Amino acid sequence: MTIWIKSATLALISLILVSEATSQSTIRSLPTSNYVIGSYIAQIGYDDLFNSSGVRLTSPWQVLRQDRANFHRFGLRDTLDQSDSFFANSKNRAIMEKMLAQGSISAKAARDIMNGNALILVEIYGTGSTGRELHVTVAR
Repeated sequence: MTIWIKSATLALISLILVSEATSQSTIRSLPTSNYVIGSYIAQIGYDDLFNSSGVRLTSPWQVLRQDRANFHRFGLRDTLDQSDSFFANSKNRAIMEKMLAQGSISAKAARDIMNGNALILVEIYGTGSTGRELHVTVAR
């Protein structure tokens, strides 16, 4: 009986060791370059073209920022506007100009935004919860 117990114990130990060796997880660090940390679709409506004082905005980044302020702060939402968590924070809206300068928007997309009634996809690039770039595409 002791031989059977020893054999069973060795078999159990072998099973545990093999199981532990094959079930080890891989730990990966976050990428060091920017990656998509968020995105949203927005419809640029009439209200997005003017600041809170009623003055017509003159740059695409201003319109994008106003769109997010209208959505998050003022509750003014166009039919196709989607929520995002990144620009719910007013500090993140404050750096939108810099983020767009680091990202990309075509001249045609910029004109479409400034004319209003554009449907856009905004991709937020960064690392972790820190946004660094905006990439804006207008649906055609």
